[in-house]
Amino acid sequence: MKKNVMETNVVTQIGILVNNIDETAQEYADLFGVEKPQIGITEVPEIAQTLYMGKATNARTKQAFFKVGPNIEIELLEPDHEPSTWRHDLDKYGEGIHHIAFNINGMKKIVSALEGKGFKEIQKGEWVGGRYSYIDAKDKLKLTLELLEFDK
Repeated sequence: MKKNVMETNVVTQIGILVNNIDETAQEYADLFGVEKPQIGITEVPEIAQTLYMGKATNARTKQAFFKVGPNIEIELLEPDHEPSTWRHDLDKYGEGIHHIAFNINGMKKIVSALEGKGFKEIQKGEWVGGRYSYIDAKDKLKLTLELLEFDK
């Protein structure tokens, strides 16, 4: 049996890039028959310590989350104009699915294992309570993987 390098196959999030998060969040709220969620924004650069393509960036993105199952959420993302995978992909591909996310333990080990399989970490950052990494999997998997690690 082959080894699962991420140590999970449970998708916990689908990330969707949008140009107007307020309008799109309302459309999802109407579709699901729920209240429009609060629109948040990622951490300030001093906390996020975001690296995009290995370089520090002040990129931030507005976010809205919809719980759509016991273990999965839809994340809407409206990025600012600083360099980031969000901005790059929205400009290049337009609105639509950006990533699927997995909750993992052992970020460095799993990123290293994925890089050993030919994938590349393109962005990473922190938030109070955890960290994330975006892995470019477009050539092989046709999208970006997001790894989410929560502090215990």
